Amino acid sequence: MKLPSSTVRGGKLPVTDNPSATETLAVVAARTLAQEKIVFAGHGLPTLAVALARETVSPDCAVIYESGVVGAHPESLPLSISDSVLVSGAEGVLTMPTLFGGILQGGRAGIGFLGAAQIDRQGSLNSTLIGSWDTPRVKLPGSGGAVEIMANAREVFVIMRKHTTATFVEQLDFVTSPSPLRAHDPGVAKPQGAGVTKVFTEFGLLSMVGGELTLTGIHPDVEPERVLANTGWELAIAENLTIIEPPTTEELALLRDLDPDRVYLR
Repeated sequence: MKLPSSTVRGGKLPVTDNPSATETLAVVAARTLAQEKIVFAGHGLPTLAVALARETVSPDCAVIYESGVVGAHPESLPLSISDSVLVSGAEGVLTMPTLFGGILQGGRAGIGFLGAAQIDRQGSLNSTLIGSWDTPRVKLPGSGGAVEIMANAREVFVIMRKHTTATFVEQLDFVTSPSPLRAHDPGVAKPQGAGVTKVFTEFGLLSMVGGELTLTGIHPDVEPERVLANTGWELAIAENLTIIEPPTTEELALLRDLDPDRVYLR
């Protein structure tokens, strides 16, 4: 699988140097949204990546937020998915039953864009706690709408800020958002979406191949052995492993202009 070159207003652009790992994550994730029409954006880097995609490869993309805002056109980057800046100029603000029942469960969400604290090889996510249920070491925000997005979006993209054996694990400390392969208990509605199909990390890109995440792209300065050493299972590597093009000068300029206070680019 080959990631597209930048198509920012007229074609491939010169490569710049010294982007941060977070900037590279946001740029590469934004590129994959080319021509997408509907994206359900989660909090954090997914919000920033979608904002960059609207400035570059997908200007007509309708962005949906869990707060009920549909077709958001904010004048500035929202500080959260419930920031009031999302409402001004939005095409609609829906109730929760309408948003989750009519949009998500109605199969109208194309890409669900999420983050998580942990992910396993089948693409299940943990955003609830680290440690045991009885004595957690860290308590996290929980699902929000992530479990519904996982089940009902056409496919799910995930951004992971850190790629370590503590975040890419053989067994999740808690299953917040089960992958379609895991959500198979009798009496549970079968997910209508494909689940996680792409995961963006500081090392590169993992894609779902044959039911498990596979390393399909790496950044120019990364060796596959480094990715393997930082993954908590025996990670498969694609035969046609792609070298991902670094962020361009214009992509970085746009990204930094979107987040001048580095709220998300910390």
